[in-house]
Amino acid sequence: MPTLAEPGFTQAAFDAFLHSRDEPDWLLDMRSAAWRRFCEMDWPARNEEEWRRTDIRLFKLGAFHLPSDPAGEPQFQPGLLHEGVQVGGQLCAVDSRTTDSQLADRWAKKGVIFGPLGKMAREHGDLVRRHLFHVVDPEYDRFAALHAACWSGGQLLYVPRNVTLDEPLYVHSLIGEGGADFGHTLVILEEGAEATLLTEMSSQAPAAPGLHCGATELILGPRSRLRYVGLQNWGSGVWHFAHQRALLHQDASLQWTLGALGGRLAKVNQAVSLIGAGAESQVNGVMFTEGKQHLSYHTLQHHEAPSCRSDFLYKTALQDRSHTVWRGMIRVDRGAQKTDGYQRNDNLILSEHARADSIPGLEIEADDVRCTHGSTSGRVDEELIFYARCRGFTRNEAIRAIVIGFFQQVFDRVTIESVRDALSQAIAQRVREYK
Repeated sequence: MPTLAEPGFTQAAFDAFLHSRDEPDWLLDMRSAAWRRFCEMDWPARNEEEWRRTDIRLFKLGAFHLPSDPAGEPQFQPGLLHEGVQVGGQLCAVDSRTTDSQLADRWAKKGVIFGPLGKMAREHGDLVRRHLFHVVDPEYDRFAALHAACWSGGQLLYVPRNVTLDEPLYVHSLIGEGGADFGHTLVILEEGAEATLLTEMSSQAPAAPGLHCGATELILGPRSRLRYVGLQNWGSGVWHFAHQRALLHQDASLQWTLGALGGRLAKVNQAVSLIGAGAESQVNGVMFTEGKQHLSYHTLQHHEAPSCRSDFLYKTALQDRSHTVWRGMIRVDRGAQKTDGYQRNDNLILSEHARADSIPGLEIEADDVRCTHGSTSGRVDEELIFYARCRGFTRNEAIRAIVIGFFQQVFDRVTIESVRDALSQAIAQRVREYK
């Protein structure tokens, strides 16, 4: 028996949503199929291994609504990642409604496409149809199906063959009070292309409820290079659910920097699939939690081709009664010989009530590989605090310096100075006295 849709997400509401979209038939059909799957599926249960440590019983989809048409004058609202950066294009969206979209003429003339994904689906239908939901599985779970049916806003970045986009592009997604964001990021780099994309998520009302149900698809052609930054900085009332996956072809290179600082509860699946020989990926994760936040990140490094390298480093600091879950997996297929895989998760616990669950894992079917993983959890050493206070620091200043130092290993790997500064500033503002 199909599961009934929640209030605010009824069949009538979805039909009205489709009617308002002005989209090609293939996309409407894709949405309708995803909606049927959403209605048939149940929410993830606590007895499922993936959700055993993440409780969503207090999540009520009916408290939110499907995206609606834009309202008000277009405007751009910069965030932390925009400070001190000269960008080649920018996009801003509020509650999945695009309010500003620009791309410098010099890049448009070289064939770069950057703009709202809905608009791009109408103007570049063949390109979007070939790639949309070909990386992220729209039937992975009920959240994935909901997103596939109702995505709105989001952006497409397409860089043609051998074009080097040497200015970063910037995207800022905001949620208003009680709003919802269903943004979808689709990045396509053709052979030999290079680009940098900075994306940021934040709330207009820091403590208001909100919902993000999103997806990210990164497709890197042979010998392409992408630096991708995703800063999740929602307010404390936002539920955050996302599926994120990158696909790397031969000799492609990806540096993916992730910051997870906000939200009431976050459940994110992040995967990198290396499907071409010689592909390389580096993922840098920074997580800081406070209050009663719950952040759960499941990562996958999937080696499907030989001579590939993947490097995941997640660092987490927790205070108050917050809880983090990191579950990482390096998977090496039988033919993926000469694999070099590394993953590590370090946790700094700033309160006796905080909790960090760290679960690294390996699944290796090849016999000529080098794969290592590790995890550490511990509290701040009081001797370090004493040492800093002897040199004129207050206790809070000492703790702040220790926390920033803990994250420095990740910051040193980030090649974009403005991103390092933004992450450091955001974390420093959150650190309170260690107890």
